[in-house]
Amino acid sequence: MRPIAVFLAVAAFATSGFAQTATDTVAPESGTSTTITATSPDIASSLAAKAAGLPVTADNWMVAAANPLAVSAGARVLREGGTAADAMVAVQAVLGLVEPQSSGLGGGAFLVWYDAASGKLTTLDGRETAPLAATPKLFLDETGQPLEFFDAVVGGLSVGTPGTPRLMEVAQKRWGTSDWPGLFAEAIALAEDGFEVSPRLAELVAEDPERLGRFPATAAYFLPDGTPVAAGDRLTNPAYAATLKAIASGGADAFYYGPIAEDIVATVTGAEGNPGKLAPIDLATYRVVERDPVCVAYRAHDVCGMGPPSSGALTVGQIVGLLRDTDLAALGPTSTEAWRRIGDASRLAFADRSRYMADSDFVPMPAGLTADAYLAERAKLLDTGTALKEVAPGEPDWDHAMLWGDDQSIEFPSTSHISIVDSYGNALSMTTTIENGFGSRLMTGGGFLLNNELTDFSFATHEDGRPIANRVEPGKRPRSSMAPTILLKDGKPVLVIGSPGGSRIIGYVAQAIIAHLDWGMDVQQAVAMGHALNRFGTFDLEAGTGAEALGPELEAMGFEVKTGDLNSGLHAIAIGDGLTGGADPRREGIALGG
Repeated sequence: MRPIAVFLAVAAFATSGFAQTATDTVAPESGTSTTITATSPDIASSLAAKAAGLPVTADNWMVAAANPLAVSAGARVLREGGTAADAMVAVQAVLGLVEPQSSGLGGGAFLVWYDAASGKLTTLDGRETAPLAATPKLFLDETGQPLEFFDAVVGGLSVGTPGTPRLMEVAQKRWGTSDWPGLFAEAIALAEDGFEVSPRLAELVAEDPERLGRFPATAAYFLPDGTPVAAGDRLTNPAYAATLKAIASGGADAFYYGPIAEDIVATVTGAEGNPGKLAPIDLATYRVVERDPVCVAYRAHDVCGMGPPSSGALTVGQIVGLLRDTDLAALGPTSTEAWRRIGDASRLAFADRSRYMADSDFVPMPAGLTADAYLAERAKLLDTGTALKEVAPGEPDWDHAMLWGDDQSIEFPSTSHISIVDSYGNALSMTTTIENGFGSRLMTGGGFLLNNELTDFSFATHEDGRPIANRVEPGKRPRSSMAPTILLKDGKPVLVIGSPGGSRIIGYVAQAIIAHLDWGMDVQQAVAMGHALNRFGTFDLEAGTGAEALGPELEAMGFEVKTGDLNSGLHAIAIGDGLTGGADPRREGIALGG
């Protein structure tokens, strides 16, 4: 039993404004309570547990994701004996329909897999790629200056080659056992018969009518008769159903070749006012890449995730690695000193991220970014008692000489995360995205939105005469903050976690890991606690939570403090004596197990 002090600290720091009383009530990003119709007793039970701030428990399998309909589809696969890879396909297919603003066939993803049979951890890179016709000057205007962000985003210029369909197929072929076509059953039925627009989807459409209205196909779907779809409206998407049927019968090749691919290219190159560079060869040559996982030791665990082109595992790993010699457990979750150290550790990690991290197939990376000696030396900078006045990239070990400029890319929060553990002991953590909310705002004739992932590159090519590692290059994958993570203890998975949220993903995941390992919180408490994040010097504190109370003392320590919404979407599964799952109360997702 945990000491009562821990429960008091959790209560003081828990997210307020998200409490629900009905078993079918959840909270969208705004924090206001709204209702989703429970489609089964299992979903109603899971919603009730989340409303009460309790984790979901199960003995054999569990899935946690951003929409109850998607979770239900994955649960059906797991209940019938499918693997986590099988369930992921079903979950992603439904998410692309009911949560199209966050992920889908037109985007990309990173996947971390623990294989119970071999004990091996594998990471798959399904990140989008820059078209072969792209150049480093893709996002510069005629005077050589970087474009304004949304001038680059909306239209075809920002669209990279999608990776999600191929990643779904590669993972399922490698680790799945279910019949491939059957994994799309729920998504096809929902697309044909209709689904209720969720409060979050309706809210985000209502906030973006001008951009969504620029392209006829997008406007017709999200703004019928010029009016944004409303919560509870019933939407059908027969074009999406047809696309899924083609993939179900022809595999991912049906997406990357033939009519679907031709339509994608036509949509991108024909985008009025802002056409893009995507060509048939970009789709035909797309490949999922297996990469070495990045693991950093922390509290007798290995914190493992996706390496470059994701900065997620490296930066999360640096944050916790810099804190190894700090007794965060003794300080506790309401200690300003604990948050000072967490905040400045994050700033140091983000400084390295900005300077060094990019697609390692194109730019050499320092060999020592997570080396114990390097992290121990950098950690000495935390022994000040006050906020660091200046933060600069460190000098990790290199195996060659190279000078880089600091990155100038912008990442806005969107994305989605899926955590799954199956009855065979396999574990999957996958973060999936089309980048900005609604991506490029381009909807294809196949009923899915296209990403704006290329705007995750630095718009500028150089800084003070030095090339920027994360600049655009043909075939290159833009740096990401997605941080799908699996924690291992003695070589076995004990926590599967990840979140959406742009560059804040890194802080969300690191904080939840610290909350779970150092402060003894269960997974629901860890994902619900108020956020306190520091990436670039300003301490972001989540409004309406206990995190706000940290503000005056952090300011006294020398930090600039800003309070506002911090809309994570953490989904976590802890593996121990059974399974416990948590779903972020800021969004509509649930955990479901059996």
